[in-house]
Amino acid sequence: MFNPRPTLILALSGLLAGAAHAAPTRYPLTVTDDLGRKVTVKAEPMRVISVLPSNTETICALGACSKLIGVDTFSDFPAQVTKLPRVGGLYDPNIETMIALKPDLVIVSKYGKLAEPLTRAGINVVAVNPESYDDIFTKTLLLGKILNRQTQAQQVITTVKRDVARVEVLTRNVKSKPLTYFEIDPTPYSIGPNSFMGVLLTKAGARNVIPAALGDFPKVDPELIVKSNPALILGVDLKTVQGRPGWKAIQAVKTGRVVEIPMDLNTVLGRPGPRIGQALLGLAKIVHPELFK
Repeated sequence: MFNPRPTLILALSGLLAGAAHAAPTRYPLTVTDDLGRKVTVKAEPMRVISVLPSNTETICALGACSKLIGVDTFSDFPAQVTKLPRVGGLYDPNIETMIALKPDLVIVSKYGKLAEPLTRAGINVVAVNPESYDDIFTKTLLLGKILNRQTQAQQVITTVKRDVARVEVLTRNVKSKPLTYFEIDPTPYSIGPNSFMGVLLTKAGARNVIPAALGDFPKVDPELIVKSNPALILGVDLKTVQGRPGWKAIQAVKTGRVVEIPMDLNTVLGRPGPRIGQALLGLAKIVHPELFK
């Protein structure tokens, strides 16, 4: 393994230079949210509900965890949010609980149709829905602006990009980048190369068997995987794939390079938020364990 230190220092110097101090947010603030709505935030939000785990993590990374008064069913990081009232999920929300908590802002996904009933109830709602890799950074900036944490948002972005760069400097020039199939659901669903998870897979030093034309999170024909003959299969166990018609002939199955993602890593990989550098490191250790001995 080569020494990444000189290259890494050069790569990180540019990132650190961008972490300038930002001015406080001026209110009232009008933003266009991910539902295409113009939303005006009249004053700095002090009582916030988050209905998306990635947003919850970002809010806390911005140093605004104390503003949270409620979170969705699946928000579990950092540990302090597990003590907050639960308001349901995107598709089974408890709107009555949200209203009773008297928030001055609810941050929702663009899915789940929560904006309309909450707005009718007189609650300010903004949809912030990170989906792509670049969204991790743009939505961090947006949340930082809304919550008057703009300097902290820039610091979070600098940290995430530094963590990503530390892995990329190892994986970028590896001699062999295994052709990889990543299964996220046994239906089977996978990840396209342009999805945020697909970008992470590439940055981890792998080649994705899924064509970009199929979309970001496509349902795939199992025959496509057999024909692609990946050298590495992620997200499912060896016994399961051995039981699928034709899959025993796949290189990854013959060599035993079928890896079920540990639950903790799987959770982080599925959240486009501030821990994405940690997710990339965990993924890279699976794809190229030889780099981390």
